[in-house]
Amino acid sequence: MPDRILLVDDDSATLEVLGLGLESAGFGVSKQTNIAGALAALDDGRIALVVTDLDLAGESGLELTNRLHELRPELPVIIMTGYATVGSAVEAMRAGVWDYLTKPVSLDELELHARRAIEHTRLTREVEALRRAVSSQAVDAQELGGLGGMSPALMELREFVRRVAGTEVGVLLLGESGTGKEVVARAIHQQSTRAGQPFVPVNCAALPDNLLESELFGHVRGAFTDAPKARRGLFLEANGGTLFLDEIGELPLAMQPKLLRALQERVVRAVGSHEAVPFDTRIIAATNRNLGEAIAAGTFREDLFYRLNVVQIDLPPLRARGNDVLILAQSFVERFAERHQVNVRGIAPEAAEKLLQHSWPGNVRELMNAIERAVALARGELLMLGDLPERVREAEKVRIDVTADDPEELLTLEELERRYIVRVLEATAGNKTQAARILGVDRKTLFRKLKRADSEAEEGALAAAAIGNPDAARGAGSAILAEAPSGEGKS
Repeated sequence: MPDRILLVDDDSATLEVLGLGLESAGFGVSKQTNIAGALAALDDGRIALVVTDLDLAGESGLELTNRLHELRPELPVIIMTGYATVGSAVEAMRAGVWDYLTKPVSLDELELHARRAIEHTRLTREVEALRRAVSSQAVDAQELGGLGGMSPALMELREFVRRVAGTEVGVLLLGESGTGKEVVARAIHQQSTRAGQPFVPVNCAALPDNLLESELFGHVRGAFTDAPKARRGLFLEANGGTLFLDEIGELPLAMQPKLLRALQERVVRAVGSHEAVPFDTRIIAATNRNLGEAIAAGTFREDLFYRLNVVQIDLPPLRARGNDVLILAQSFVERFAERHQVNVRGIAPEAAEKLLQHSWPGNVRELMNAIERAVALARGELLMLGDLPERVREAEKVRIDVTADDPEELLTLEELERRYIVRVLEATAGNKTQAARILGVDRKTLFRKLKRADSEAEEGALAAAAIGNPDAARGAGSAILAEAPSGEGKS
């Protein structure tokens, strides 16, 4: 249903002209000539904007504005007047009107201001709804280690976490940096029968090669120069619980067979000792690297990959999670407002819009840092656009342009579908499993659509070559493949 605009003017000709113009722009329109009729029209819950004349035959548009704000505080009001003065404009602004236009009003100008006002209202409602969603999810999010969100990708991830947590299988978490791999690992541990036992994380990329073996397996006294006493390794520290091997793709090649042997035999040998000590530890590994490419390059052992990858979980990037950005942002606002003892309770619509437009290459970690900075700098109860980092403020909406002045330039449904598939693949860094989930199709259907797109590109190349245009032939033959990344090792 289109957004509806309530037009209020005692001049029937003005109502007719503006009403027809707004309807041709795609809006629904209700028309009234006085305050009583306007208030009664609010029973239509679809009214998203009120446009009223300042002078309503003895009644005031400002009086209507005050009455409207008592009933619907979030509803924007645009005042029109043929007798504009500085005083009336100031009075209108003080009454809380959205905008102030001078008659005769241009239809283009009115449409522009109407769209902005309605978008502002939509974002305001959305932010408030998401604030309520954060509160309603508080218990569930805590149970799942803070996996807040309502997107299909997050709902599916939560369900998969619950299912995997009830088993003892090894898990490999794949995803970009900052997508929350350790959060998911902790959620699996907390939902498992090992929840009362240790969860021990280790970053395989953070330790020097010569210390990593000792850190994982332990060492005996005197095993090397800086070993004045014996030490248990992390495998035994996590005994009965879970060992989280983060950045497993950075594990030195020389260490990989030692880790593989420990996982196969379920025993560890401390550095400097020949004694095999059994362990009962669940292993969860994670990486942001493409292990398929690492195996092909000879930097990661294929047998270790299959030992770790009993169950694989692909974590979606934040840019593929839609309004989860705002749910997470609101939860971070509440967390950091309490931590820094500041009175910040939410996010202004303009700031929320930029949060949705930013691509978040650093994912949840980047969002968390951006919100903490904004909360620390905020000057009011809401985070404003100016409180956000510059890179976020300058974000532009990514969209597929399907408009054109010439009907011959309009896109076919097949081409629109192809472009959207390409956009989703870009958002998921070529991960076809995630792309299929977002598109609402199974993997076979996605592969079939990609294959058809490749075939059409090849046909275009042949057709171009047939008419003697080799440059066009080369471009048509490579366009689809260039736009739709597949990536070795991406599922």
